[in-house]
Amino acid sequence: MGRFDHCTVLVTGGTGGQGTSHVRAYHAEGANVVIAGIAEEQGRVLAAELGDRALHVRLDVTDEDSWDAAVTAAEERFGPLSVLVNNAGVQNPAAPIEATDRRVWDRVLDINLTGTFLGIRAAVPSLRRGGGGVIVNIASTSGMGGTAFYAPYVAGKWAIRGLTQTAALELGRDNIRVNAIHPGVIATPFITEPAVGSDAPISDFYSPEPFAVPRLGEPADITRALLFLSSDDASFATGAEFVIDGGLLLGPALKHAAA
Repeated sequence: MGRFDHCTVLVTGGTGGQGTSHVRAYHAEGANVVIAGIAEEQGRVLAAELGDRALHVRLDVTDEDSWDAAVTAAEERFGPLSVLVNNAGVQNPAAPIEATDRRVWDRVLDINLTGTFLGIRAAVPSLRRGGGGVIVNIASTSGMGGTAFYAPYVAGKWAIRGLTQTAALELGRDNIRVNAIHPGVIATPFITEPAVGSDAPISDFYSPEPFAVPRLGEPADITRALLFLSSDDASFATGAEFVIDGGLLLGPALKHAAA
């Protein structure tokens, strides 16, 4: 028996580095998985590989009609949603605020913040029809402090914190829990490949060597926390924030010889 037998889980950005890890793990734990995103070929291939308990739906998280269609398709195939994972996100090219184009600002906020808002709004009726469920918003350690040259990304991730807590207050009596995960630097194309408009990826100028856990995170590090938060094991957790960053926010750790 899996922890998510008979559950329906929708993961946005379901073909990305973290998204694919999440989808595969939920499926392995017995869930019906809805792979939602704009990478249609990758989504169809992954759904075909996983079989009957997997469905790909094209989803532009910034579009209300696209959200409604995705939730409808999920319900028609598997029944009401049990879990929504708001995982889709984009990064802005590094630039100071004064050199950040308004179109970049709008795009990053539309996807990272408005997309999360629209996801919650579209999924809640389905979660209610199923008797309750869980929403997990994937934010970032960039939402816990300022980061120079990444104002659009930081602003959106900070806002997700307030959105998560507000949704938790509004939905708790409907048996819907809402939490946020703040990943640190995770080894996915999001980090290892340049953002649109950038010349170099973040991994070119970031080193985890000074921190308590001196390595890049792996998608599985986030997936394991996600499975816990969306399972009955975390039934008393809502409106909470879970930082998984190898100690990045703590700052540099002591060298072993100096400890």
